Amino acid sequence: MTIRVWDYLAEYQKEKDDVLGAVEQVFGSGQLVLGESVRGFEEEFARYHGARFCTGVDNGTNALKLALEALGVGPGDEVITVSNTAAPTVVAIVSTGATPVFVDVREEDFLIDTDQVEAAVTPRTKALLPVHLYGQVADMTALEDIARRHGLKILEDCAQAHGARRHGTVAGSTGDAAAFSFYPTKVLGAYGDGGAVVTSNEETDRNLRRLRYYGMEKTYYVVTSPGHNARLDEVQAEILRRKLGRLDTYIEGRNAVARRYEEGLGDLTGPGGLLLPATNEGNTHVYYVYVVRHPRRDDIIEALKAHDISLNISYPWPVHTMSGFAHLGTPRGALPVTEKLAGEIFSLPMYPSLPESVQDKTIGALREVLAEL
Repeated sequence: MTIRVWDYLAEYQKEKDDVLGAVEQVFGSGQLVLGESVRGFEEEFARYHGARFCTGVDNGTNALKLALEALGVGPGDEVITVSNTAAPTVVAIVSTGATPVFVDVREEDFLIDTDQVEAAVTPRTKALLPVHLYGQVADMTALEDIARRHGLKILEDCAQAHGARRHGTVAGSTGDAAAFSFYPTKVLGAYGDGGAVVTSNEETDRNLRRLRYYGMEKTYYVVTSPGHNARLDEVQAEILRRKLGRLDTYIEGRNAVARRYEEGLGDLTGPGGLLLPATNEGNTHVYYVYVVRHPRRDDIIEALKAHDISLNISYPWPVHTMSGFAHLGTPRGALPVTEKLAGEIFSLPMYPSLPESVQDKTIGALREVLAEL
């Protein structure tokens, strides 16, 4: 059996009755689009984040795109973000007509380097888009100070940080809006695509609801401004609604896996060796992925294949180096930390239902490979 970084089948077997019960409930409800399950999930997800509103959408990319549009971002504007992220972060910015402006990340935690943000602000800057990467929250206090001084909006990319906290404040409850993905691999994952935006600003929420539904507000036949078809599916909403009550349990499971890795690999760390994830003071890490570093990453991944272990890299190609974003003009070498990390990081298996036997095999194989380097 090949060991992979993520698998949902064990969790599905455990929760199968509840998942299928959600499907049966929706199919028997008489309303398959924007029904009670979407409304209920929106209310409960907003409450979890201490927000007034939540708008469910069809995926995390559109959550970012619609949130940017709802905040007034459009052609001619600039949005400051990072290149060490999944491409959808930047795809969403570009799709609004705005221009992404990249700053580097911190080497110790892979999160946006807030010391570099203010220097990137120009008269065209409209918003900051921090990514709470790998399950840990960025320094929102510093970003709030910058946004306040320059009159900027903040959109939090929380696709990888459901339930993560910084000094007790949950990810997604600090900025003007926060975008979430419910792709199946996420800490709170659906059984298909899904996304949401939370905000406490009534106008922003009203914009979001119009944008996700063709640009219509009060009636199906009247478009007040062009929008999209980006509704959260009723079945996925009901599954997410039920899983939301187990979110903290999922987080506890991920932290248990992380502790086992620390116990099994902690003695191998050091300069030039394996580096394990660092949790910033005051942060609660949810370990969406368990990202480690080693200067001979590629050799390690190749050697682990002999042990039937197939690992992932998040992310081997920084966004600014991709041909699809060459028009942005960010040259190689402009983000030295991001580019260095891209050659060293890789992810170990991480999900709440990961069997201890699989984790122990991964630890043992990794120790063996490292000893032979």
